[in-house]
Amino acid sequence: MTDPAPPLLEVRDLVVRYPGRTRRDAPVTAVDGVSLDVRAGETLALVGESGCGKSSTAAAVLGLRRPDAGSVRFEGQDLTAITPARLRALRPAFQPVLQDPYGSLSPRLRVRDAVAEPLRLHGRWDRATGPDRVAELLERVGLDPAHGDRLPHELSGGQCQRVGIARALACEPRLLVLDEPVSALDPSVRAGVVNLLTRLQDERGLGYLLICHDLALVRHVAHRVAVMRRGRVVESGPARRVCSHPEHPHTRELLEAVPPHPGTPRRRTLPAAS
Repeated sequence: MTDPAPPLLEVRDLVVRYPGRTRRDAPVTAVDGVSLDVRAGETLALVGESGCGKSSTAAAVLGLRRPDAGSVRFEGQDLTAITPARLRALRPAFQPVLQDPYGSLSPRLRVRDAVAEPLRLHGRWDRATGPDRVAELLERVGLDPAHGDRLPHELSGGQCQRVGIARALACEPRLLVLDEPVSALDPSVRAGVVNLLTRLQDERGLGYLLICHDLALVRHVAHRVAVMRRGRVVESGPARRVCSHPEHPHTRELLEAVPPHPGTPRRRTLPAAS
């Protein structure tokens, strides 16, 4: 039996602290020794209530926040130890999809320019083929290329999030950090965006680090789950097992908070995936 492929992302003993409100206050530890892996083609859901440290973990993974201790390795390279120039060169390979579909797009940029922006920033824009590349990306996420002429305020929330996904895909990344990618969307359009992300992963073998608080969603889209509480991972394992047979009290609390489907009784565990 061959060994599994090494992880795309390896986080080890990650610590992130923030200054206290005043100079006399002790620093606040938002992430306290978190370790996790994400492999190509799989989704790891990092879940927990607001303030548990999951978004600070994502910021450290993306290089937006320098950790106070620990390491973040992408394809074997320690992002906390390389030069800024080398980090910039690696950035196209791991991209974010943010929570707010409108706030993540410049209101002054037309859709085609927003999608083209990563190509221009990373020296991959070609005047001859660039417009066709943008049209292809819009089609890949289920949008008409004619949407490229619109401004964000002329689109729905679901369409804006699809634009954000197209922009994240522009430089052919291998890892996406999905920070609550559907929580700000109307329930009627969430399933379409989730199905899109699932299809893209199947087609391209993308690794996903999914930041989420909704265990009902996690149960159906994630391969593995890590539950955070007060900056630490308190339980991890296959999503089916964690959601069906939680071991930690906090995981059970999160499951208890999942709203029941209409017409069904409230239950502590989620149903098996269909």
